[in-house]
Amino acid sequence: AATSTPRLRPPPPCPRPPPPPPPPPPRAPAAAAASSMAAFSGCASPLSTTLRSGLAPFTLRHRLRLRRLRASAATLREVCAGRVPEHVLQRAEEVGYVVPTEVQEQSLPVLLSGQDCILHAQTGSGKTLAYLLSVFSAIDFGRSSVQALVVVPTRELGMQVTKVARILAAKACTVMALLDGGMLRRQKSWVKAEPPAIIVATVASLCQMIEKRAFSLQSMRVLVIDEVDFIFGSSKQVSSLRKILTSYSAASSRQTIFASASIPQHNRFVHDCVQHKWTKTDVVHVHVNPVQPMPSHLQHKYAICSKKERLHVLLSLLEKDAPKSGIIFVAEQSEKSKKAGHPPSTTVVVEFLRTTYMGSLEVLLLEEDMNFNARATSFTEVKGKGFLLVSTDIASRGFDLPQTSHIYNFDLPKTAIDYLHRAGRTGREPFSKLACSVTTLITEDEHFVLQRFQNELKFHCEELPVESMFAFNL
Repeated sequence: AATSTPRLRPPPPCPRPPPPPPPPPPRAPAAAAASSMAAFSGCASPLSTTLRSGLAPFTLRHRLRLRRLRASAATLREVCAGRVPEHVLQRAEEVGYVVPTEVQEQSLPVLLSGQDCILHAQTGSGKTLAYLLSVFSAIDFGRSSVQALVVVPTRELGMQVTKVARILAAKACTVMALLDGGMLRRQKSWVKAEPPAIIVATVASLCQMIEKRAFSLQSMRVLVIDEVDFIFGSSKQVSSLRKILTSYSAASSRQTIFASASIPQHNRFVHDCVQHKWTKTDVVHVHVNPVQPMPSHLQHKYAICSKKERLHVLLSLLEKDAPKSGIIFVAEQSEKSKKAGHPPSTTVVVEFLRTTYMGSLEVLLLEEDMNFNARATSFTEVKGKGFLLVSTDIASRGFDLPQTSHIYNFDLPKTAIDYLHRAGRTGREPFSKLACSVTTLITEDEHFVLQRFQNELKFHCEELPVESMFAFNL
């Protein structure tokens, strides 16, 4: 330690000024993000709000994890290890995606090595960002050809994935959406004149374009099948998906990525992938959080009532809960009901609520039989404001509306997996302290089915006493 200078000693004849303090070291992305999180959490930019669609956002858990492991934790940049283009990483970091989620941390080393992969993790876990980073790492930005396909089961999910991909691409490459048959003629001439590097498409639209020889898949490097269990479970789409996997291209010449929150009998699915040559033999199954697939912060409730009482019970729930925004899931109309000339349940619910619901939320409709423009309008209208969206299960897959606080199952889901995906539409907003809930209306005969869902998905469901809580006139 330096000793103090005696007062009687004269100062040096030519004192030197003290050296300037060394410049602060450049902040690592993790530290920079940590210091700016206050502003980010208080007022998200339009870009960050947009990027939430399809991506797992910066949650409070990620912020605490960042502070605790600032010096040693792997950032998203470190996990990518130089294998993702710099401009893509910078774009993601601009909106706060610095610390990887668990599924990204586990899957990106596999994906970026070029191996085939099955991403199996709950909704909102960050699967979309994981496979898009893999896509951007594989394509040649200077080449004009179709190099990556992302296949989705619904137009709405396709719209969201396309938006996220375009934000990350930052105009460095073209991302094209093939989501509606009515626009394919114009898109056919476009794709021939200027082939996009990435195509996001529904199964039907993609097969239609391939059969018309609008573009070639000879240059395709990555094939992503999002919500793969939903597509394989759809009798309308499964045969076309098999063609995409085996006839239109070969697994040996591409990287194949499957993604879903639920893959029943996943060991059997992995076996089938290899057996049917959908993937290479070294396909890796990344399964995150298999013990508790249901998000733990959700409140699950149910009310037992007759089908005649159901509309009035739903109305009473809406008045009592006063949701910030909500989705009401209704079963698809059966063929028997169609032949009998009955209106679909979605129409019945919408008309009832528009005449009886006195709240401030707008009642909107979304169903599969609607044309593309009507569905796109409904999808756009619910963005960024309060709503009550009445929908079939089309809104349960990849439909990201972060402001959704309440889910109502007007009709019981067919399977536990369907329940999982419906429930996954709420509780997705970053830093939200709202109590998010899932309420299911059932008959006495359906009670055992709901109990089976609870056992399979490991969640607790609280019964609401209809007689004492709700008053309605029948």
